[in-house]
Amino acid sequence: MKQFNCLIIDDEPIARKGIEDYCNEVSSLNVVALCKNVLQANHYLEKNQIDLIFLDINMPIVSGIDWLKGLKNSPSVIMTTAYEDYALESFSYNVLDYLVKPISFERFLQAVNKVYKYYPNNTENEVLFLRSEKQLKKIHINDILFVEAMQNYIKVITVEEAIITNMPLKSFKEQLPEDNFIQTHKSYVVSKYKVDKIIENQIIIREFEIPISVRLRKKVLDSFNTM
Repeated sequence: MKQFNCLIIDDEPIARKGIEDYCNEVSSLNVVALCKNVLQANHYLEKNQIDLIFLDINMPIVSGIDWLKGLKNSPSVIMTTAYEDYALESFSYNVLDYLVKPISFERFLQAVNKVYKYYPNNTENEVLFLRSEKQLKKIHINDILFVEAMQNYIKVITVEEAIITNMPLKSFKEQLPEDNFIQTHKSYVVSKYKVDKIIENQIIIREFEIPISVRLRKKVLDSFNTM
């Protein structure tokens, strides 16, 4: 799996350390430098290749937003800030995600999983990281059969196991390749390539029966007709 060289830019030492600690929990993230302002970052980027930047906004000298405006050939960027006000402007510069402090590890993982989706790769090798039972679990996207929503949690059914994690279904779906997965019901997302058959208002995957809602039925059937 690809290793992502990460640069953390934040004027607050505690914030830098927090993101660094989170990165150290994910085997594919390699923190190569910590910078307290964008001038330090510029100096580092002149001589080094970076895949992912965690960027604060409100910093002395030059703000993260202003620096991002002038950055050419920008690596992937995840904003980290205590303010929600800059979210819309940040996304206009194609940042991958916008994290508002204090940042939970689950929210951090959601952002990092977008990085894997951004970089082209064979789906067989693409992975996601999920927090479950106080563990960080790596799952291969190609192993997912379907996902079921359960109030504030989701159950991810793979070829080997069921993993329960605290995340909305909508957020998890955004991390999946659109061509490979489809929502069949407000509570279910399935892997199109794991479907064994469709019977009336149900999808059969192995021993599982997944409902197809009336609202989504046409979209679901059309998606299989175009495969």
